[in-house]
Amino acid sequence: MNILKAPDWVNQFNFPYTSVDAIPDSVFDGINHDLEALQHPEPLVSIVIPAWNEEVNVLRSIASLSKLKTAYPVEILVVNNNSTDQTQKTLDKLRVRSAFQPIQGWGPARQMGLEQARGKYLLTADSDCLYPPDWVDELMAVLQQPGVACVYGRYSFIPSPGFPRWKLAMLEMMKDSIAELRHLKRPHLNAFGMSLGYIRDYALQIGYVMHKIRGEDGRMCFDLMKYGTIKQVKSDKSRVWTGTRTLEKDGSFSRTVWLKIGIELRRLGKMFVSQQPHDTKTSVNN
Repeated sequence: MNILKAPDWVNQFNFPYTSVDAIPDSVFDGINHDLEALQHPEPLVSIVIPAWNEEVNVLRSIASLSKLKTAYPVEILVVNNNSTDQTQKTLDKLRVRSAFQPIQGWGPARQMGLEQARGKYLLTADSDCLYPPDWVDELMAVLQQPGVACVYGRYSFIPSPGFPRWKLAMLEMMKDSIAELRHLKRPHLNAFGMSLGYIRDYALQIGYVMHKIRGEDGRMCFDLMKYGTIKQVKSDKSRVWTGTRTLEKDGSFSRTVWLKIGIELRRLGKMFVSQQPHDTKTSVNN
């Protein structure tokens, strides 16, 4: 993990466009050339991405995935979650499969992707994240181990004004340390849809929560625990990179840190006790 800057490979996906109409055809042509070489009509691995109003971000995400270096036969499936912008226009210009989910919410979008995926293994991604070349291989190396039902990876932030890389690196070190503690008894709390993998047949028997509520990924991971163990993929080769827009909602870096420390302190005691079985579809966020 680089403390002073994002890795060089991230920079090639820093497209300056603000709308799909501004993106030259040559950009789509280059990405599609890589997608044709990457994808397979009979995939072992399905990469599923939900997208809501991400007409430019989803281009960046898919562009990064098009550069994957893997021997696994893969496909990319994007679920348009009832977008009101031109997300579908972007998808129509890319050589990926897409589906439309009119039910708003991360769970319904991921459920649609789960149902329409063709691979034995499913890796979930987000439309505002960038993926390193070895992401698939690193996750699959752990997911295919005997007795493993679900894996999750780590993530880092791309610096932006007010959020310099060195500060973000400190936040990530704290985040990763807390993840180690969570993993002992509540690994599902580390499961984020930006980098999650599981066996599709198991997930089909469970299904995602079908209303709009955060934590749909952790709920799926929790329910998968009855089929096998949950493992963390720590390799920096699998580390996903994302922007700071979720942090910016807090107003400043210092406020972000303060709020996150408060949240973790309030639930610290629970981290030493396994969460009891419960109906994840009707549970609420604390």
